[in-house]
Amino acid sequence: MGLYFRHDLSLEHETGAHPENAERICAIERRMRAENFHGLEVREAPAAPEAAVEAVHPGGYRAEIERLADAGGGAIDADTVLSPRSYEAAMHAAGATFEAVDRALGDGVGFSFCALRPPGHHAEPDRPMGFCLFNNVAIGATHALDAHGAERVLILDWDVHHGNGTQAVFYDSSAVLLIGIHQMPLYPGSGLAAERGVGEGEGYTVNLPVAAGSGGEVYRELIEGEVEPRICEFEPDLILVSAGYDAHRADPLAGCELDTEDFGWMASAVGVAAAAAGAPVICSLEGGYAPEALAESVSATVRGFTAGR
Repeated sequence: MGLYFRHDLSLEHETGAHPENAERICAIERRMRAENFHGLEVREAPAAPEAAVEAVHPGGYRAEIERLADAGGGAIDADTVLSPRSYEAAMHAAGATFEAVDRALGDGVGFSFCALRPPGHHAEPDRPMGFCLFNNVAIGATHALDAHGAERVLILDWDVHHGNGTQAVFYDSSAVLLIGIHQMPLYPGSGLAAERGVGEGEGYTVNLPVAAGSGGEVYRELIEGEVEPRICEFEPDLILVSAGYDAHRADPLAGCELDTEDFGWMASAVGVAAAAAGAPVICSLEGGYAPEALAESVSATVRGFTAGR
């Protein structure tokens, strides 16, 4: 059994003339409905418990986002905006990953896709940025470790932009192996190969930067040569994918050259490695700003992960 998490509040995080907008979700859902969600059971995502968000974003961060939204929203920085219902939308986006972890580690669900917005991987423990309010994947990983007794969680971030927020959360942890494939140079400017973690976390951050113009061959070499062996060696209890689609050649915000089928291939390859490790997989939507290419790539990802399950 697999699950597809969604919520109508994703459409009410209003960003105006902004690449991260509600049409992204509309395009995905049109495509997925036309394909009967590839057999996934569709569920409404709950809101994340406040304590789960605060475990990643301490010190009044969550309450401040709520206060700003209640006051009508506005621009937090040049990239990140709030509208009156953005806080609720973000709590459900985090709640999708939180609930997917419960279903994976509590009920044995092998695959879930969380198709909500706003995205999360740029949100640092103490600040929103890069279109992101709460770090959905980090909240899910922390919940797996704290509530389910998971000992090892692997996060694969294939968004074209480096997941600086996720890296900041787990930079000193050996319980989370974070692998990121991202274009450099590009926003947010972090993600050098030399950034490998500190203390107990040294070696558990693996940045795999690629140049603009990189296409499927480059990504396939990294999946086969770097990601698959690490899944085998790390033996994770859970794999979380920060599933961004802005490395697609049609995307306006970056310069990589992936095709739709490349995302399907990556999903299939990672899915085989995950199955060999006995690890369920949860995808959480990150970037992707060409709506039709995004929708096609999400569909290809779901097909890739579910084909052998």
